[in-house]
Amino acid sequence: MKKMIFVLLVGILLVGLVSACGKSNEVNGEGEKKVLVMGTSADFPPFETRDDKGNIVGFDIDLATYIANELGYELEIKDSSFDGLIGALQAKRFDFVASGMSATEKRQQSVDFSIPYNHSGEMIVTLKDSGITSMEELEGKKLAVQLGTIQEEGAKKLSEQLSNLVVKPLNKVPDMIQELKSGRVDAVYLDKTVAEGYIKELGLDGFDDTNNSAPGMAIAFPKGSDLVESFNKVLQKMMENGELEKLEQKWLQEDK
Repeated sequence: MKKMIFVLLVGILLVGLVSACGKSNEVNGEGEKKVLVMGTSADFPPFETRDDKGNIVGFDIDLATYIANELGYELEIKDSSFDGLIGALQAKRFDFVASGMSATEKRQQSVDFSIPYNHSGEMIVTLKDSGITSMEELEGKKLAVQLGTIQEEGAKKLSEQLSNLVVKPLNKVPDMIQELKSGRVDAVYLDKTVAEGYIKELGLDGFDDTNNSAPGMAIAFPKGSDLVESFNKVLQKMMENGELEKLEQKWLQEDK
């Protein structure tokens, strides 16, 4: 009887020890890195897009991977529609968002941002020989914008100045370009770096929006996130040691 009780006690102790070890690994991360979940909208080349194998690649992907490695994290990337990124971040389904997102005052009311890491400007994309060469010539035209973007906000302001301008919001940038090529819209409003890529690849035309002074792109976090300070330190270091410039040369200045 005593032997049976002894065996049972040893068994209970072993179970407790195994459980404690499992809990220790989970809490302390011994033997494995903690995972950070990044939200993005993979339809915004060269910042984020999918390659021929379906992998998400781009400037923001390399940037986030570098920062995660520097801080000792594994990175998990989740693709989502751009207009849903802020809501998902507020619900803490993501630890952060890197998706060519401009740190506007409106967004700063909902999320925290890192220091800016890029500033492109905005551009209107048109078909060749469209006759549209200025913002004023968008009067009476149809303009495609991506839902939830700073370009959508800019288009709404522009429509107040040009009463006959029709703004057509769409979920994905490739859909906007297809609408332009098929003649269902007259122009597309995009981040300048993204616009220049499509213009070169598809033989389109376009011009800068010189009236728009958009803030720079930054990484977004849930309000009060402890990650902001550590991400900023790595970003600042990248600016000083040339790592950020390397990413710019790889993704933003390639073939220009």
